[in-house]
This record gives sequence, C-alpha cells and structure tokens, in this order.
Amino acid sequence: MSIETDNKTVVGKPTNRIDGPLKVTGAAKYASDYQFPGMVYAVPVGATISNGSIKSIDTSRAAKMPGVVAVYHKDNLPKIYRIAPLKDVKLTIDEARPALSDNVIRYYGQYVAVVIAQTYEQAVAAADAVVVSYDEKRPNIDSNLLADGKFKVEHERGDADAAFSTAKHKFDVKYTSKAEYHSAIELHASIATYDGTNFTLYETTQAIVNFRNVLAQFLGVEQENVRVVTKFLGSGFGGKLWPWPQSALAATIARELRKPVKLVLSRKQVFHAAGHRPAIEQRIRLSADDNGRLTSLQHDSANHDSILDEYNEGCGEATKYFYSCPNVVIRSAIVKRNVGNPTSMRGPGAVPGLWATESALDELAIKLNMDPIQLRTINEPKHDEGSDIPFATRELLKCFKIGADRFGWKDRSPAVGSMKKDGLVHGWGVAGAGWIAERVPAEVTVELIDEGPIKVACGTQDIGTGTYTVFGQMAAEELCVPLDRIEVVIGDSALPPGPFSGGSMATGSLVPALCEAAKKAKQSLLAAASQGQNSPFKDTNVEELEFKNGKLFKKSGSESDGIDFQKFMQQAGFKIISGKGKSAGTMNNKEEAKVSRHTYGAQFVEVTWQKETARLRVSRVVSVIDSGRIINPKSARNQIEGAIVMGIGMALFEGAHYEPLKGAPLNSNFAEYILPVHADMPHIDVHFLETPNTELNSYGAKGVGEIGLAGIAPAIANAVYHATGIRVRDLPIRIEDLLASNRG
Repeated sequence: MSIETDNKTVVGKPTNRIDGPLKVTGAAKYASDYQFPGMVYAVPVGATISNGSIKSIDTSRAAKMPGVVAVYHKDNLPKIYRIAPLKDVKLTIDEARPALSDNVIRYYGQYVAVVIAQTYEQAVAAADAVVVSYDEKRPNIDSNLLADGKFKVEHERGDADAAFSTAKHKFDVKYTSKAEYHSAIELHASIATYDGTNFTLYETTQAIVNFRNVLAQFLGVEQENVRVVTKFLGSGFGGKLWPWPQSALAATIARELRKPVKLVLSRKQVFHAAGHRPAIEQRIRLSADDNGRLTSLQHDSANHDSILDEYNEGCGEATKYFYSCPNVVIRSAIVKRNVGNPTSMRGPGAVPGLWATESALDELAIKLNMDPIQLRTINEPKHDEGSDIPFATRELLKCFKIGADRFGWKDRSPAVGSMKKDGLVHGWGVAGAGWIAERVPAEVTVELIDEGPIKVACGTQDIGTGTYTVFGQMAAEELCVPLDRIEVVIGDSALPPGPFSGGSMATGSLVPALCEAAKKAKQSLLAAASQGQNSPFKDTNVEELEFKNGKLFKKSGSESDGIDFQKFMQQAGFKIISGKGKSAGTMNNKEEAKVSRHTYGAQFVEVTWQKETARLRVSRVVSVIDSGRIINPKSARNQIEGAIVMGIGMALFEGAHYEPLKGAPLNSNFAEYILPVHADMPHIDVHFLETPNTELNSYGAKGVGEIGLAGIAPAIANAVYHATGIRVRDLPIRIEDLLASNRG
C-alpha cells in the first residue's frame, strides 16, 4: 500500500483565502446576520455607576412602550446557573457571575436589566426609559498598581537581590501601559433559539467548544443540548475568546419566551462589558557587569482586575527564558479596581512584558555605550534557563542579523538626534520578540465522498486569520489533491471538538489530527479498492495500490492509467469513506515538556520626528519572524502586518481613560479611543526564517498571530529615544511627553 505524498505543492504556496469570495460579495454569514421567524430583540441596560448597589428599578414606562415584550431584571429573570468545575473538561470564562444575579454594582456598564421588543429600535427606546436608582459609593480606579499589589513569586533562580546590590551597572525603573480595548469591527452578538429541548446559539466566539460547555452550565442542561455556530467572525483579538454575560441572557430569555432572541451589543457596551487588556505597571531592576552580561533581573508586574474575578496578565512569561541571567525573580500581582473584567488580548503577558524588558535592555545598552544588538548577543542563552531544558529551536540571533541587514542597521549613528534627512530627525530602535508554541487537543474527520468535494471537518473556527484556507491547504497536501477539491467544514460545535483560536495555537494543533485522519481515510480507500466487490482492483494486494493526485492506480502501472477515486467509489458502490484523527495537547503535559518551544522575532523600527511641529510618525518597520514552517505565506504576512499596526496603536495611540467620580471609560467610542488608520501606516517589510523543527507537529508549523505584535512597542519607544533623547516609559507615548525635546 502506498499513500504517497511527494510532489506536495499546496502547503507553503501563497494562496488566496478560499472564503474570500463569500466575504467580498456579502454572502458570508456572521452571527448578527441570522434571522428567524418571530425573532425578538434584546437590549441590555447598563449601570451608570461603577461602585454601589441598586436601590430600585422602575420599568413601568418602558414596559408600556410600543413593541415591548418584556423587561427583565434581578427579580424576574429566570435562573442562570453558576459554573461548576468539571473533572475532565476545562471551562474558561472571565466573568463567572451570572448576569443580573444580585443588586451590587462593581463596574460601569454592568447589566442591571434587559429589554425585549419586537424591533431593535423599540428595544433601544425602552431601555433608555428604564429608571434605576442607586446607592452610590466612590469607585476605586486608581492607576497606582505596584504600590497596592500583593505579589506572588512566579519564578526565581539565584539571588537577584544580592547580585543587584553589589552590581557596578544597575538601574531600577517603572514602565506602565494603559488599558487597551480589542476594538474588533464586528460587535459582540448572540442569537439564541430554543426548540423545547435544544439550544442553538449563533455567536461571536473564538472558541465554540468551550463556549458550548460553559453555556450548558449556565443554562443547566447537558452539553449535547447546546449547539454553537460561528461560521465567520469579524475579528476578536482575544476579546471573543470566552463567553460574556449577554450570551447566557439571550439563551435564557429564548427559553422563557419560546422565541428566537437577538442580542447585539452597542459599541459603547462592548467597551464597557466585553473585556480589555488591563492597565499594567511593571518594575524592572536590572544589573550587568562591564562586559554587558546580565547579573540580575527582577521583574514585578501588577495589573488592574475586576472586583469578583481573577485575571493575571502574566507579564513575566517571556522574561524567564528570553536572556541568559543567573539571578532572576519574577513576581506578579492583581489589584482590584471598579473596572469591567480584563481578558486576553493579542499576545497576553508576553507582549506587555516585553514592552518593559526590551525597553530596559535598550536603556542598559545606552548606559554601557553598547550597540543594542551586541548587548542581546552577549546575553543569548544556550538553553531555556527558566525551565532548565533545551530549546527545540531558537534562532533569535539569526533574526537580529537578517533584520539588521534588511534594515541597514550598520549605518546607524548611535548619538541621539544625529540621523537627519529632508528636514526630519530619524530614530532607529530594535527589540526582540517571543511567544509560546504549543498545541491544544483536536479531532478531525476526513470524508471521501462519491461526488462533490472531500469534506474536512473540525469544531474549530476562523476568526479572520485564514483558518479555512490553511486547513484546506493541509488537507489537500495530505490527500494529494488540488485545493479546489476540498470543502472545509468548521464553525459548529456539533463537529468533532477542535482548538480554540487563541495563543497562536489553532494551526499547529490541527496538523497531527488532520494528518492522522487523512492517512486513515486513504488507507480505507485503498483497502476498499482491494476488497470491494465491484472494484476494478478487486483481489489486488493493497500494497500494490497507490493513491495520488486524486487517482487510484497500480504501482506497476502509471498514474495516467488510474481511475479518479470518486469514479471508483461510484463504480464500486461506496458513498463515503472516512478517517478520523485525534491529537492531545502539549500544555501542562509532562511528556511534552522536555524541550522549550517558542517562536522568535526581531523588530526594527524607524520613526521620524519633526521638532518644529512636534510631529512623530513610524515610517518603516522590518520584522523578521521565525515561527516554523509557514503554511500560507500570504495570510501569514497579513497576520504580521496587522500585528505591527496593532503595535503602533499600543505604542502611540491606544489607552482607556476612566472618569474618577463614576468610573466610566470616557473614550468608549471610535471617535475618542484613537486607533491607527491608513495614514499612519509605515512601510512594512516582513521576512520569515522558517527554521525546520517537528517537535510540535510533523509540519514544523507553529503560529503567527501573536509574535508579530511582540516587541513592536518597545522598538518604537527605543526609536523615539534615539530621535528625541526623551525616554518614555508610559504607554501610549504622547506628544506632550516629547515637547521637552523642543526646549533642548
């Protein structure tokens, strides 16, 4: 038997998105596009304080308004159950408190009621008519986090305090970053239907399987009674990873009314009650010898958190392994504030953590009068010192070398403000990037059908990153057929359980399960050809048969003499021949923890500074990334480019501002929450190393979703210092921070 896979050309080829035509023609169906007969509309009412309790709710006027079906609040909403831990299934949710379950207000915008009406406009009008009286208290939204933190040690080796106290070169600095919002174009939406037994939810989620499991708990039903559908997602960036309160509200009301319910959050409600990257303060204490070798590294981080739940950003994730240092201590703290629940945002932990450490490395290089790349080279580790295991691959220095060549780093003049051209001061900065490379469990089914496309199915989702296409490419590769013969079926929790789309793990997780499923399907096909009653290959030894390029043929013959597998199936009387594959995850798996698996990158940034008008812009970025084998260079490059744009936003524009008396996020709209636009785009050069390694999967594929964002903010800040002489340690960088250079 032969299941030849030579002459593979699909994986690694720049490929247009197979779902692209659906999106550009408007045929792609997003959650809020679903319509059902008799559907009603739900609009939540948000609290207008962030600390206190509800004294009374007057719904009398709202209930009498045209089209209003019901107004629910704590006293009349059907029960939403609490989440109980399960032995064999991990349930993930950031806001565990069921909506409307008590009268205590803990953050601005917390749902206090929900209006149901025949039209959306009627529901909005009635929601505005609900009158809520509060017993109000002064909220705590203090941005001083390190001072209030109760720290716990995340990692420790050597004696960092002793090494720091005796070091010749040292500094102790603080870096901050404001809360950031995911700002996906698609609003959070929940469309819930109930047939008397089963729920179907059309959702905006990055994790349909976890979503189903969590909602089953909220609703008090078995998992098989909940189906979650997410065929397309208008981005999420982590904000749609885990369920938010509106989903259980919609499903609970659908069951109560026996009507389909559509609940789409407004933009302001997304800002208030659907997650954000928390505000973070970090303290870096760093020391080195005369040669630039690090002698100690202390990394403390504190992030704000909601009152009830616990979210730790984990800023020290990369610190423990990124550079060689004998004395390291990493500590973290969560600090309770009257804010909505923080959640994962693209590159959680490592991205804000590297903002601090890569800025500190630049400051140390300047202190030592050393090139920043030279300093990083001196401190390159030979193994993962944090876990004391070898690296699977680590080509960070190669990333720096190639990036330096492409950027022209050799022409850099290190003196502040010394690089000038066309009336502008040019500043150059560099930073390293790192991110985890892990797998989560996945199951895949491959179905060869007697007519139509081959179906490849998994309960995962495409959040706009290109999963439809890369999944199809890998299936085509394994089955040795053209991509146009593959139909990718995802976005439905009724399918075999698949990975969530977060942590840059979806693609790498799919590889082993898909390869196994494809192999089994091909083996079954060849066995059917050998044994089928009406098969032209009946009684031919299975080892003498081959399946390649969609054809079955004898090895002793030629492919051109073969028969298309579908024609064979029709002739032999087979409808479906399938294969199933299953793979375990690597996270928290002791058997898989023998090597350190990460992706790496080097980020080079040029800024221009016009001193006379105080105008700063990012003009050029070179990003060199080693994230293993690239399945689709076209969508992978798109991911890195998008991440770079997000990094520009993090460094220069984005940050939440909280009103001190009410605790409201003031800039909860796209007019005042500033995001990068086309006019802010620099020239971007992306280069992939594609270092081969099969520790994670047989393709050597890792992920590209997060790594492109890591290191961008510190590279920009380092470039800003090089141009202006102003060291900014608080994100986002403001023009006000740089005006001092005009007085110099």
